[in-house]
Amino acid sequence: MRFAYFAFFENVDGSKLAVSEADVKTVAEIVKLTPGLTSANLYTPEVTKDMYNRDEQSPVFGMQLHFNELSELEDALAPAGHLQQLAAHGVLSSIRGAKASQQAMYIRHFPVDEPALDVEANGNPCSYLVHYEGPAQDLNVWMRHYVTHHPPVMRTFPGIRKIEVLSRIDWCGFLPWARVEHMQRNRVMFDSPAALQIALQSPARVAMREDFKTFPPFEGGNSHFPMETLIVTP
Repeated sequence: MRFAYFAFFENVDGSKLAVSEADVKTVAEIVKLTPGLTSANLYTPEVTKDMYNRDEQSPVFGMQLHFNELSELEDALAPAGHLQQLAAHGVLSSIRGAKASQQAMYIRHFPVDEPALDVEANGNPCSYLVHYEGPAQDLNVWMRHYVTHHPPVMRTFPGIRKIEVLSRIDWCGFLPWARVEHMQRNRVMFDSPAALQIALQSPARVAMREDFKTFPPFEGGNSHFPMETLIVTP
């Protein structure tokens, strides 16, 4: 899987919407029938504590859909594409009024030492999603530095199961949600929120912070969200 489509839904103006189990099930049923889909992650908020980052309000719902080819992703998002069902009346009705955003990105996968998940034993895994809106002073220098230096440090997190770094692309899509152009997103995954919590309090987290200090100049800051991850397969 080389390409990912993201959609996130956030509370605004003090609202406290929460996605219903029925809505998540409906989205899963739509998504798993998408032509060309290799897998998908459906995200709902979790809570963990990081030793450096401030607490942030996670999106109330999110999705990350994977495709091998950009053309397959764009076909699914075409005006008459399969994923237009996601915007149909009655779908995601529990979070109607949430602020929606979308973006397609290229995925870079990096190795971890023990990637196997045991969902039956541990329940759904927990992803830690990081968004960099940008811009960087020099995106070429930024990306080269990041993908060369940061993933090897991420790999030292105890219990880490997956590392992804995603960069922006030009893409066609016609779902009726606001498009964003974050310069980068990252995802690391663990067996559970408890496992992510251990990682966020580990010496590896200190090493991550020290590596962060070496980043080339960039604007826009970053956001960090722990999210329960329902993995959907076609």
